[in-house]
Amino acid sequence: MNKYELAVVVSAKIEDDERAAVVDKCKAYVERFGGTITEVDEWGKKRLAYEIQKMKEAFYYFIRFEAPATAPAEIESRVRIMDNVIRYLCVRQDEA
Repeated sequence: MNKYELAVVVSAKIEDDERAAVVDKCKAYVERFGGTITEVDEWGKKRLAYEIQKMKEAFYYFIRFEAPATAPAEIESRVRIMDNVIRYLCVRQDEA
């Protein structure tokens, strides 16, 4: 089991319950592919470095989890096609 972090940037144009559903769906994908979530960090609404889809702000979420090596590719392929996810990135955390 490796440690990973999934960063998800969610649209600020949607309602709170829709945003929570997006994050829950991301967490469900992690668990579906054999991962165990260790922490979910919500940074809230932040200004984007550059405009994306005519938006200047978005909500940031960081999901830390442990999973087998095949899980990140599966998770990314599902998150990539989610409607309200503007950007995402899944990285492996070092054992430091």
